[in-house]
Amino acid sequence: MNCKNCDARLRTDFLYCPACGAKMIRNRITSKNLWDDFLEGYFNLDNTFIKTFIHLFSKPEVVIEGYLQGVRRKYLNPISYIGIALTLSGIVVFLMAKSIDFMEFDIFETGAQTVYQEKLMGFILDYQALIFMIYIPLIAISSWLCFDKKKYNFAERIIIFMYTLAHFSLFSFIPSILVLLFIPEHYINYSLVASLAMIVYVSYVIIRISSSNGIALISRLFLFYFILAVLYLFTSILTPVIMLLIGEIRIEDLLPSPQN
Repeated sequence: MNCKNCDARLRTDFLYCPACGAKMIRNRITSKNLWDDFLEGYFNLDNTFIKTFIHLFSKPEVVIEGYLQGVRRKYLNPISYIGIALTLSGIVVFLMAKSIDFMEFDIFETGAQTVYQEKLMGFILDYQALIFMIYIPLIAISSWLCFDKKKYNFAERIIIFMYTLAHFSLFSFIPSILVLLFIPEHYINYSLVASLAMIVYVSYVIIRISSSNGIALISRLFLFYFILAVLYLFTSILTPVIMLLIGEIRIEDLLPSPQN
């Protein structure tokens, strides 16, 4: 028999093709074997996704630095990992779009809720994946001094934060879904808490990977967040400018809504 993927000649007792590594499929697809493949692929404890997810909690430096140093089979690669995160975040975006009318944007009760805030949320939902990817190089730039002793280049720092942000997106998926399904009016408050949780996790990863310690590490973390805050402020200012240029908002949308 021949491999259906690469046409290499195979023995009948082969389970995998020695030429391309493809699994030999001899039976038609049925509901049973489709379910078995799903369970094996995503919930097998030996699966690289499960190991990657667990170890990015317990030992993120092993997963991330292992990949940077050439370990490619033990853990899921960052492209696949972030692909899964973006796929699941699409469900969150769908529920956010359905729940946007229930959300309270004026969380500090200043009376300054504007049409712009609602349109901004819609804009973010439309371009969520792109915005997510844009923040990875911004964080990588901010981290320039965090790993000074290891001399990571820009691409390597991109990998570090691809894993980091993808992992945060994955472990915040279930809480986000629950909030949107049951208490969507509190989603904005939840997002603030989630942002603080992201800061904690990013700091945790940096601490585990960085060779610095003590005062040097603390000062580098402060500098990291200062630079990131500046870059975030810049993008926050740039966003309404872009929305104005492409006609998503008008000047009057930036004004507070009239009070009843």
